[in-house]
Amino acid sequence: MGRLVVVSNRVPDFSEEPQQSGGLAVAVLDALRENGGLWFGWNGAVTEGSDDVDVSIGERDNIAFATVALGEQDYENYYLGFSNSILWPVFHNRLDLARFSALQVERYHRVNAGFAKRLSPLLRDDDLIWVHDYHLIPLAADLRGLGHRNRIGFFLHIPFPTADVLAAMPEHEELVRSFLSYDLVGFQTAADLGNFQQFLVENEGATLLGSKLTALDRSIVGAVFPIGIDVEAFAAMACTPEAEERIQRLNRRAVPLIHIIGVDRLDYTKGLPERLRAFGRLLELHPENQKVATLMQIAAPTREDVESYVQIRRELEQLSGAINGEFGDFDWTPVRYIHRSIARDTLAALFRGSHVGLVTPLRDGMNLVAKEYVAAQNGHDPGVLVLSRFAGAAEDLEEALIVNPYDADEVAQALQQAIKMPLAERRQRHEALLERVRLRDVKHWRDNFLRTLATSRAA
Repeated sequence: MGRLVVVSNRVPDFSEEPQQSGGLAVAVLDALRENGGLWFGWNGAVTEGSDDVDVSIGERDNIAFATVALGEQDYENYYLGFSNSILWPVFHNRLDLARFSALQVERYHRVNAGFAKRLSPLLRDDDLIWVHDYHLIPLAADLRGLGHRNRIGFFLHIPFPTADVLAAMPEHEELVRSFLSYDLVGFQTAADLGNFQQFLVENEGATLLGSKLTALDRSIVGAVFPIGIDVEAFAAMACTPEAEERIQRLNRRAVPLIHIIGVDRLDYTKGLPERLRAFGRLLELHPENQKVATLMQIAAPTREDVESYVQIRRELEQLSGAINGEFGDFDWTPVRYIHRSIARDTLAALFRGSHVGLVTPLRDGMNLVAKEYVAAQNGHDPGVLVLSRFAGAAEDLEEALIVNPYDADEVAQALQQAIKMPLAERRQRHEALLERVRLRDVKHWRDNFLRTLATSRAA
């Protein structure tokens, strides 16, 4: 195999500590180290004036990093616009939040064509190209148009919608046809792959034979590659002396608290208002938890210049204030809402010190927080994972308490079950969950995708 070329909307900043970059980014970086290669994408900068900017190339650990800035118009219309105000809500079944615009469609294709044009002279004939996520769906078609015949794989980190939802989006047929320029298209879950295959069969007359899909004179491979985490590295972060000190700080109280934790980006797909309401219902339905149970919800800022994110922040602040006002006392705060990013080693300690991990997105491609919570636990006295059925992780993590996040009473009763669960059952569930998380860790995901891509060739 030749070099590995990774293309993503953002190229992570590896000037920070590697463990703070996230296990996924580090796993991709490790693959580049093993094979030699190039990581190409946006550097996060937004320039005034011209949208045509030069490529900046640097090297570290024998890996080339080629990055570009975005002009203001491209940032507004490609990134904030089509990617995050159209594709993101549509792919998460939130048509009510999608804002369609012809200008945004044009800029989305313009930026992808510009990425392809700038990447093209950096490519070698035997490079293996791995494109990531919804921002860059047309990239392979643009590279093919420039004459490149490399093996090109695409991995979708978010869900793929059902055909009826996708059909509501203008330009959806052209977008889906762009997938046919890849050799391999990977999805998080079997349901996502099924939605993709169904759309092409019903709308493009595609034929399906095993994992091979043939449409419009092209045959590609579609497959499921569930993302995992670096289990041992995350577990190690939860077991340091510093982590133990943080855990002790959680429990400096005469009457020990029952700690419930949620950790998410501040995003309307994560079901955060519904989660707070469910916790409020727990206190109503089971008042014995008052002055005993506490929910710590960490919501890291994201896309703060998109109006829907501003609105959900206001809603969370109002809900947490309302619950604390109704149930709180001078020596007990029911909801601790934290709106900032928290270091991964701190999160690992908080997960280990919490009795319940509450992971209840309304729609999620995978949700690695669920797997991190499992990895961080003390196997002798583990916490309980309460997991939304609409998270991709629920397809595999069957021993969690699986809930409908829209049903506040159901989530409240699952929280009560988790709080009261006997130690033997907690151990049994955790042991099975940890085995599944270890089996499909991030290295397995990475190696499986690249091995499949190396042997795939679209016809």
